[in-house]
Amino acid sequence: MKPRPFTYLAPTSVDEALAALAEHSFDAKVLAGGQSLAPLLNFRMASPEYLIDINDVAGLDRVRRVDGGWHIPALVRQRTVERSPELRAAFPLLPAALEQVAHPQIRNRGTVCGSLAHADPAAELPTVMTALDATMRVASVRGEREVPAEEFFQFHFTTSLEDDELLVGVTVDDLPPATSTGFAEFAPRHGDFALAAVAGVVTRASDGAVGAVRLVASGVAARPQRLTAAEKVLLGQRPTPDVVGAAERAARGEVDPTGDIHASADYRRHLVGVLARRVLTTIAEEGDHA
Repeated sequence: MKPRPFTYLAPTSVDEALAALAEHSFDAKVLAGGQSLAPLLNFRMASPEYLIDINDVAGLDRVRRVDGGWHIPALVRQRTVERSPELRAAFPLLPAALEQVAHPQIRNRGTVCGSLAHADPAAELPTVMTALDATMRVASVRGEREVPAEEFFQFHFTTSLEDDELLVGVTVDDLPPATSTGFAEFAPRHGDFALAAVAGVVTRASDGAVGAVRLVASGVAARPQRLTAAEKVLLGQRPTPDVVGAAERAARGEVDPTGDIHASADYRRHLVGVLARRVLTTIAEEGDHA
C-alpha cells in the first residue's frame, strides 16, 4: 500500500516551517527521519493533506554545547548521538539505550526528536529522556516554550505538542557529580520493540547513600512511568543487595501493565522488577568503584 496523495512542502528555515504548520496545522505532518511516519503513511494510518519536510531547514542537524548541558536539535540522527564521544561521556545512558533501538540502518536516518514526538510508550528514547529529566524545546509562530519530559509525554503516541508546534530540540542538563546511570530492556530479538525496559539515574551523597534517583519504565503504561515507590525505597539508603531487592519488589508492585499477544501482564510486571534490579546493580557497582 502507498500513501494517499499529499502536498509536499520543503521549508528551508525554522520560520518557514512554523508558518507552514500554522497555515496547515490540522492537516499536516512533519517529516524528519521518517522511520516512524513513513510506515504510518504507507498503511494509511496517517493521511495528511500536507507533508512538511524539515530536512532542508538550516541549523537543526548538529548537537551543540549550551550553558550547563547539551542541546540535540530536531534533525540530529540517532546514530550521531550514539557515536558522539562527547555525549557518550556526558550521558552514558543515551548510547546504552540507542544501541538497542532497531538496527543501524534505522538509526542512521531516524532522529532523536522524531522518536520523542512519536511518543511510542514502548520506545527507548522517551524513557531515557524522562530519566534524564530532559527539556523539550517547542516552537510555533506564537513563540517558544520549554516542556519537561515528564509533562511532554501524555498518552499512547500523544504529546503536549499543539497542532501548530514543532519540537525543535531537546536539552539535557549535565549530570551532577557522583551520578551513575543504567539501562536494561528485554526484547524477543535484538531490534524488536522491548517488552519492557528500565532506565535509571542515581546520584550518591558523600557517604554513599542515594541522594537523588529517577527510575523510569517503558512498555508497561501509556507513557514512560516513573517508578516512584522504588525510588522512595532507595532514597537515603546505600544501594546494597538488600535495598536493591526491596526496590525491585516495589517496582514490580507499582506497575499495572496490560497483556497482549507478546506478553501477559504478569510477565511484563515480572520483567520490570528484573530489569530494575539489573539497572540498580550496575549503578551500585559503578558507584562503589568510582
